Amino acid sequence: MKKPSPALIDRMIRRVRRYVERCREPHVTEEARVGRDPFRVLISCVLSLRTKDATTAAASQRLFALADHPEAMLGLSERQIARTIFPVGFYNTKARNIRAICRRLLDDHGGRVPDTMDELLALPGVGRKTANLVLTMGYGKPGICVDTHVHRISNHWGWVESKTPEPTETALRGFLPRRYWIEFNNWLVTFGQNCCLPVSPHCSICPVESDCPKVGVTRHR
Repeated sequence: MKKPSPALIDRMIRRVRRYVERCREPHVTEEARVGRDPFRVLISCVLSLRTKDATTAAASQRLFALADHPEAMLGLSERQIARTIFPVGFYNTKARNIRAICRRLLDDHGGRVPDTMDELLALPGVGRKTANLVLTMGYGKPGICVDTHVHRISNHWGWVESKTPEPTETALRGFLPRRYWIEFNNWLVTFGQNCCLPVSPHCSICPVESDCPKVGVTRHR
């Protein structure tokens, strides 16, 4: 697949940025902008997996009101955490993982969230999406976080041709200017929640409709 030209990348990102300025940011991004606390970013992201953003936001607020650092979190039982974060998806599994993460942070990292990909991936229940969000939004390090929205939209745009997020990340790293890396997930998640929806995207009001080949789009409005 032919890589998009620098001019096309700049134009499409500029238009998407203008669009999402009118929209509410994802909760994990909002959490990161308040204090840049990697621990809150990490736990919020764990809660967000397969969960709607409003549910994630409410669950995060309830949980952090009880415990906002690893030692305090371990003062809660798995059952307490599960009850507090309900109804996020897989709340029992996430409660177990949150306690396991906090135990690992205290035992292996002095209570500090690590700032390398390998160390983050070694934490229970943490994958590349979560690790990249911690690195980019928690520590301001360059990285491209690819979730379902970034993966889907990048394919619709014809920028990549991939079936899963990891090769999408690899492909984007090959041509996306580094100045866009950290915020790319935020822009496309917001865009994907408000305009380029998973089912029947709003192509009639899309700011990049004229540049989008709509790869894989079977129905739109």
